[in-house]
Amino acid sequence: MKLSDIEIGTIVNFLNEGGYVLDFSTADFDAFTYKSIGVPLCETYRLSKGKSLIAYINDAKYEDKIKLLSDLIKYYELSSMKEHDEENRKNRAVAYKKCRGILDKAGGTMVMTATAETLKEAFDSDYISAQIDLMLNLKDENPTEAIGKAKELIESCCKTILELEGCSVDKDWEVPRLVDETFKHFHLMPKNISDDVKGAKSIKAILGNLKAIAQGVAELRNLYGSGHGKSSSYKGLESRHASLAIGSSTTLVRFLWDSYERHHNNEVN
Repeated sequence: MKLSDIEIGTIVNFLNEGGYVLDFSTADFDAFTYKSIGVPLCETYRLSKGKSLIAYINDAKYEDKIKLLSDLIKYYELSSMKEHDEENRKNRAVAYKKCRGILDKAGGTMVMTATAETLKEAFDSDYISAQIDLMLNLKDENPTEAIGKAKELIESCCKTILELEGCSVDKDWEVPRLVDETFKHFHLMPKNISDDVKGAKSIKAILGNLKAIAQGVAELRNLYGSGHGKSSSYKGLESRHASLAIGSSTTLVRFLWDSYERHHNNEVN
């Protein structure tokens, strides 16, 4: 079913809060929209993120505008913003459900249901690569934002994998618990490695250190990253610290996603 201008406007109003679109920086937003519909909106329209989004929606073909709005809602659903709004911003949570209902009416690839196909479409190897590029671009300009994105990448990866695998995910689970549950699902816990396996001690040590990355990045994000109010005397970390968080998180995410794909391919074959 084709959406009306009023319905499209409802989704745009949800995404655009006073010129801001979700939690995107300008560079972040341009990278996302370029990947989605091939147009870096702020660079193209030379306006704020919100006004650039509105300008594009007014100019674009119907299919392209729905594609971008759907991708933005997918981004919201896979981020920590959704859980935060459910707990702290009830009006936003209600508005999101209305937007989701509107997109459900569109049917086909635009249905925003949490099926395996839509989740995998939103989070795949290309998505990981795009997020890594985004974090690397941010590490010098805004190290604290890059650290926040590193934590969110781990969180999104684990949630996506667990949901694709049909596992229940508690909304109160923090990143370390999400990683633990993902490791358990694929029998990657150090205790799952038999002492008879050659190099068992080393494998167990590496797996244990990989799990510890989640805890470390989450703690860094809580102390220095995006998503938390800071006092006027706050001083962020340097680019080299952001590089450490980025490198660690991407190592973990690549390992988990490779584990998912290996497991999935074995089941198919």
